[in-house]
Amino acid sequence: MSAQPPPETVDRIAVGSAEWNVVRPERLAGVDPARWARRPRTVRVLLENIVRHFDPARCDLASVRALANGASVPPETEFAFYPERVLLQDFTGIPVLVDLATLRSAAGAHGVRPERINPTVPVDLIVDHSVQVDSFGSPRSLLVNLDHEYERNGERYRFLRWAKGAYENLKIVPPGNGICHQVNLEHLATVVVGGPSGGFAYPDTLIGTDSHTTMVNGVAVLGWGVGGIEAEAVLLGEPYYLGRPEVVGVELSGRLPDGATATDLVLTVTRRLREKGVVDKFVEFFGPGVAHLSVPDRATISNMCPEYGATAALFPIDAGTIDYLRSTGRSDADVERVAAYARATGLWGAPAPGSVDYDDVLVLDLATVVPSVSGPRNPEESVALADAPASFRKGLSAYRAGRPAAANGNGSVVHDGSVVIAAITSCTNTSNPSVMVGAGLIAKRAVELGLSVPSYVKTSLAPGSKVVTAYLERAGLLPYLDRLGFELVGYGCTTCIGNSGPLPPEVDRAVQAGDLYVAAVLSGNRNFEARIHNRVRANYLASPMLVVAYALAGRMDVDLTREPLGVRADGTPVYLRELWPKPEEVAALVDRSLDPGMFRDKYRAIEVGDPHWEALDVPAGLDYPWSAASTYLAEAPYLELPPPMLPDHGKLVAGARALLVVGDKVSTDHISPAGEIPVDSPAGKYLAAHGVAPADFNTYGARRGHHEVLVRGTFANVRLKNALAAPKEGGVTVHLPSGDPMTVYDAAERYRTDGTPLLVFAGKSYGQGSSRDWAAKGPRLLGVRAVLAESYERIHRTNLVEMGVLPLQFRPGESLAAHGLTGRETFALAIPGGGDLAPNGTVEVTARADDGHTTTFSVRIRLNSAVELEYYRAGGVLPYVMAHRFAA
Repeated sequence: MSAQPPPETVDRIAVGSAEWNVVRPERLAGVDPARWARRPRTVRVLLENIVRHFDPARCDLASVRALANGASVPPETEFAFYPERVLLQDFTGIPVLVDLATLRSAAGAHGVRPERINPTVPVDLIVDHSVQVDSFGSPRSLLVNLDHEYERNGERYRFLRWAKGAYENLKIVPPGNGICHQVNLEHLATVVVGGPSGGFAYPDTLIGTDSHTTMVNGVAVLGWGVGGIEAEAVLLGEPYYLGRPEVVGVELSGRLPDGATATDLVLTVTRRLREKGVVDKFVEFFGPGVAHLSVPDRATISNMCPEYGATAALFPIDAGTIDYLRSTGRSDADVERVAAYARATGLWGAPAPGSVDYDDVLVLDLATVVPSVSGPRNPEESVALADAPASFRKGLSAYRAGRPAAANGNGSVVHDGSVVIAAITSCTNTSNPSVMVGAGLIAKRAVELGLSVPSYVKTSLAPGSKVVTAYLERAGLLPYLDRLGFELVGYGCTTCIGNSGPLPPEVDRAVQAGDLYVAAVLSGNRNFEARIHNRVRANYLASPMLVVAYALAGRMDVDLTREPLGVRADGTPVYLRELWPKPEEVAALVDRSLDPGMFRDKYRAIEVGDPHWEALDVPAGLDYPWSAASTYLAEAPYLELPPPMLPDHGKLVAGARALLVVGDKVSTDHISPAGEIPVDSPAGKYLAAHGVAPADFNTYGARRGHHEVLVRGTFANVRLKNALAAPKEGGVTVHLPSGDPMTVYDAAERYRTDGTPLLVFAGKSYGQGSSRDWAAKGPRLLGVRAVLAESYERIHRTNLVEMGVLPLQFRPGESLAAHGLTGRETFALAIPGGGDLAPNGTVEVTARADDGHTTTFSVRIRLNSAVELEYYRAGGVLPYVMAHRFAA
């Protein structure tokens, strides 16, 4: 990689006795300073990186000048962006390291020294996704759950310990320390990087293998989520290629009213931006309202960027940023460097309305935000708190339309509408002291009034860092949360990722016996079907304060703005308004309870594990010793797969069949679930056949290091709706032409035996949600050659390309059904005129029905650039990197 900025762009800044070089893209010859001053901050940060790492073999100066001036850039233009670091978590990070270990194992056969397979940029992996809520409501829950975590994941954690010693530039944060995005926000992010005096200072940038990497945008660090395959390319020295960044500005005015929180704001922003459409675009916040949001408020908004579909959601560097860095224990020298750099390079402060040329603008008055929840199935389904009962009843009515309620003959206290899970969880909100202290104050007042949580509600507290429990304890609020059952269960993602653990047995039996439509309320960022718990069909996102309120009420169909959530000992009702604290009360208690020393203390030894971690028996050597007996880790097969679908005189494939036909908003949770593995599923049967007891199945997410388990878990979500198998839900399909119903995995294997190529048909927003690359790896291993969707979410489309699966998109207004097709036809794909694949080109699809009738239509090739075409032709990024970067 070349790192030679054009000499005329290099300037210097001084902070005290230290000096750094800085890159000023506006000093390139041909760049108009007045136009540069009107460019979005996102574009400026990207261009600084592109110019500082400028390599004429990968990018031309004319395109850089055009982007700097806001001039038109040819659509095929690609900019080589080099993120300064990579963030991983264990569910997505372990597959990355398995792939790197696989490359090392294969290195010798390719004439490559194993030590060359090594990260070239700093990598931080935080173990946060594996803790499950087995124990709750007990002072021992934290230790019990941590013990279970090590019992289940010892082999995975030994692998991580091996990787830490085998690779340079890799740091591992052991379990029990927090959630990667909150750790990144509170500790890892520097905002402006500065090495020794005399070197370069530049903006901190990153990519992460978790879609919520964007949380750090709230502290003015540009970064976003990618698939693990993309991350692997960057780790091995490849740039991250970008087209012209399209930036949507969100103008904020006013301030949040009393009673509204940052959670309510982000749920509103998610709905508004989903309605506007920002997929594949960058979002940037500006205007006078920015100053009225703290960095934790901003981070909450940036965290849910993938829920509104954008690539990133950047806030500016301003006085609030500086205050936050000081309050979280960053050094004076680091903070002063951030302020000096931002002022010197024109990155200081929120732009005023009309001062920046955005591609589009959305205006939002913070004063219009009201207390809200989102559900029951998607994050963008936000409604005002008063409308939550109607939202729930609508979902219940739709559910009951096809399946009448069973008689409640066992006298259960659980009914349709019961809240069975109430979880204060996720970095989205636990990183924000105002809503956490607010939740504690509500708990305090509830206890003082004699209220309690119904016994059927599974309650939990899982903060994103140890600082949270430290300030809640200092504030005197932790005992009250404990009294309501919100005992500490772990420092990790827990319920938000689907690691809710089992429901209490009596609740589980009641839900199954009555086929009940029960609810979960969590302070997380996602509520897709079957993500939170397989038994829970209505899932609502809410602030930690409302999580406590709904836990007390025990019902989702209650109007908390008008109805009581409990009664005193004397039988008089208690309303939410009686418990809700004033903003000034919350602010004062936050100020008294937090100090920078807390952050320095909790993060001082974050890479040191507990006795479990330090006692692990760690393999030695550069090559990992794979075990054929393992059901957690296996050498990946991606270098040995059949070639991708390529044209032969224009013909791509003939006689293909649809493996699935799915609708709109199919998430990566639907494609590759992360939660529990059912005993009767293909993955469960595989594990049982290999001697694994059901109690030791763990989760799909924890098994992502083993392709044989995960390919059997592809399209295995219990709520997946496949039109070929309707009305049955789950990982099932129909084999064609036999018409035999079977699991998706079994059908794919039968098609493989028959030599039948496979397609997947989908609706809008295919692949929304998590960045998990297994949602692309799994289909590839099942034999899927192409996906034909009405639209794609950004990360998943890229993952398909980088696994050698061709993404194709219907023309606007078209779909499989619009062409009068069912998916039971056979399909032939060809390039018109006998041509070749080309970015954004056309594929002609011919469907033949059983009666011989044919229908022909064209779809767009969603390879967006020449580089993506190269990756696809190679069969994916890993074969490409091995063949090109490490060619002997």
